[in-house]
Amino acid sequence: MKKITIITDSCSDLNNELRNKYDIEYLEMRVLYDDKDIPASLDWEYMPAKEFYDAMRNGTRFKTAQVNMEVYLEKFEEEIKKDNDVLSISCSSALSSSYYGSIRACEELKEKYPDAKIYCVDSRNSSLGLGLMCIDASIMRSEGKTIEEIVEYLEKHKQEVNQIATVEDLNYLKRAGRVTAASAVFGSILKIKPIIISDTLGQNVAIKKVRGRLTSLKTIVEMFVENYTNEDKKMIGISHADCLDDALELKNMIIEAVPAAKDIEFLIEYIGPIVGASVGPGTVSVYFYGKEVTFCSTEK
Repeated sequence: MKKITIITDSCSDLNNELRNKYDIEYLEMRVLYDDKDIPASLDWEYMPAKEFYDAMRNGTRFKTAQVNMEVYLEKFEEEIKKDNDVLSISCSSALSSSYYGSIRACEELKEKYPDAKIYCVDSRNSSLGLGLMCIDASIMRSEGKTIEEIVEYLEKHKQEVNQIATVEDLNYLKRAGRVTAASAVFGSILKIKPIIISDTLGQNVAIKKVRGRLTSLKTIVEMFVENYTNEDKKMIGISHADCLDDALELKNMIIEAVPAAKDIEFLIEYIGPIVGASVGPGTVSVYFYGKEVTFCSTEK
């Protein structure tokens, strides 16, 4: 059986150790600021994470650029020439156009290499939600599953990947256009902390508003308890934008609320520069397999 190359992007928030462990490759998006253009490295090679988030706190606005079709074309063709199958798992198409670039590259290469197997999956997720899906794909690959079986599983179960997050300041998401317009009004009220989920389309939607940071963490835990159904004992991901103490506290609160979770592997990772540029410092989010996400915002 051919080797399956798993490719994701800078939104997956998988550090170098995890990528090596699970043999996952990623294509770098771009970060733009102050007339500079740097790769969106998940290893923070071009700007340390602390420096990045401190810059945001001090008013620097970071813009981001997707993985373009030409990058996908080059990488996909490189793998095809190695006689490998290609599985591309992208950030939610509601948040980034990278998925569409991968689709266009796939279509073009199919004309040149009609027998090549290239599959592109819209994860409908970002950050460690996307990362967990990539890890699942890697585990299935190690179990000898075919690329078709892996794709079928991802498509069937991606709506079971839950995101529950809170941000310090919703204006970052508003400026980046990464939250629905109706949700943005939550951020204008003093000390109000929005609770944000990813809906069925992969949009960020603020569905609750609570007062204060501790209350927001408690609300995340309450929603986790309501939606957690991890019978397969899959990993739980917690990502944070330079607020590690809150991430660790959230983990402890989850284990206290769901004692069985103490036997589950937690991934606690920095939110990378692409997602971080949208959500801003102080964001903390949990990702897990649970009840199927059924909410779809009608707001744009």
